[in-house]
Amino acid sequence: MDPCPFVRLLVGNLALKIPVASKPARSVVHPSSSPCFCKIKLKNFPLQTAVVPFIPPENQFPDGQVQTLAASFHLSKADLEKLAAKSIFAGKLCLKIAVYTGRRGTTCGVNSGRLLGRVTVPLDLTGTETKPCVFHNGWIFVGKDTKGSSAQFHLNVKSEPDPRFVFQFDGEPECNPQVFQIQGSIRQPVFTCKFSFRNTGGQNQRSRSLQPETSSSRNWLSSFGSERERPGKERKGWSITVHDLSGSPVAAASMVTPFVASPGSDRVSRSNPGSWLILRPGDGTWKPWGRLEAWRERGSSDGLGYRLELIPDTNGGMGAAGIVLSESTLGSNKGGKFVIDLGSGSNGRATPGSATSPACSPRSSGDFGYGLWPYCSYRGFVMSATVEGEGKCSKPSVEISVQHVNCTEDAAAFVALAAAVDLSMDACRLFSHKLRKELCQHQDLLG
Repeated sequence: MDPCPFVRLLVGNLALKIPVASKPARSVVHPSSSPCFCKIKLKNFPLQTAVVPFIPPENQFPDGQVQTLAASFHLSKADLEKLAAKSIFAGKLCLKIAVYTGRRGTTCGVNSGRLLGRVTVPLDLTGTETKPCVFHNGWIFVGKDTKGSSAQFHLNVKSEPDPRFVFQFDGEPECNPQVFQIQGSIRQPVFTCKFSFRNTGGQNQRSRSLQPETSSSRNWLSSFGSERERPGKERKGWSITVHDLSGSPVAAASMVTPFVASPGSDRVSRSNPGSWLILRPGDGTWKPWGRLEAWRERGSSDGLGYRLELIPDTNGGMGAAGIVLSESTLGSNKGGKFVIDLGSGSNGRATPGSATSPACSPRSSGDFGYGLWPYCSYRGFVMSATVEGEGKCSKPSVEISVQHVNCTEDAAAFVALAAAVDLSMDACRLFSHKLRKELCQHQDLLG
């Protein structure tokens, strides 16, 4: 089946030049000593905020630095049709950017930043499903003045086709659902999921669908997790296997570190998270592909915190450290979307180098760098999965970029990951709340 058309609208290579007044006012803090930021808005999509690097007006920006992506909007076919729809109440489609000097946030309920100016970039998304398009690349004047004495703002706005395979669970992962591939109104079954309890202490698994674990796969599981035996407040041994339509296992997610309540509390803490291994078949056994850690955040967020690490394929060696692909928080009440997007700051640590890499100046090419590193072939948008809040019926919808799917096992690994994220919402639920019976082992139900 063909993938679904998607378009990524990318905003990047931001920079700001502000001329220094010969006699600056004492009350004004020049941006060279204070951060700048901007707010980026596309019609009905959520507002995005990005830092704007400052460039001294007498300097030319360097050509050798890696370029940065400030914001991205993911447009499905339905989104494109809505944006293209003509209305007597709406003008032409535009991307709107408000540039501020000062720090982000509020002080005593008042916005801390000072509005410097607004930028509007007209968009014509016709045909962007099949070909890239650059809408703006270069400097533009912002502020009240329109002559050379005003501030200059640099940005690159472009779109690129990003076709994706879309999959939909027809039930909650713990209820052994089918997984359908979606294209428009067409639904085609491609996978089945089987939930079970992995044998952690000589007890029988509730499901016999899994093939017997080889000694090799058991060694992997033990090396990446710990079977902590703590009576009472723990959830352990969950496993979900993804099968193709012939019944062959093509991916799995196995809970390798139990989800245990921290001492004196009812929650899984960030300092002691539970974890899953995402597994793929290879050489007659399971091979680890990724490690997902999850915990319950404290404070006002009170959500599901998670971190996904890619496990480099080192031919059985254990020397290479895991590579963080995604780290963020999902609301425990409303849920949200789990995203791997290497190049956008929308999910915490989407760009692996974003925490340590300095802000970069623009280059005329408009190319964005994604901070790639050894052992990783992923770039740009990789995948996303919907996650419902606690107590709600969850049927995850999974989008996977076509460029990251070369075989059935590739897609199945992301489907298994989506199931693990969804099940983590239950695994991190406060221990004062009971789980549904499908997630409880026999002895727990008796207790």
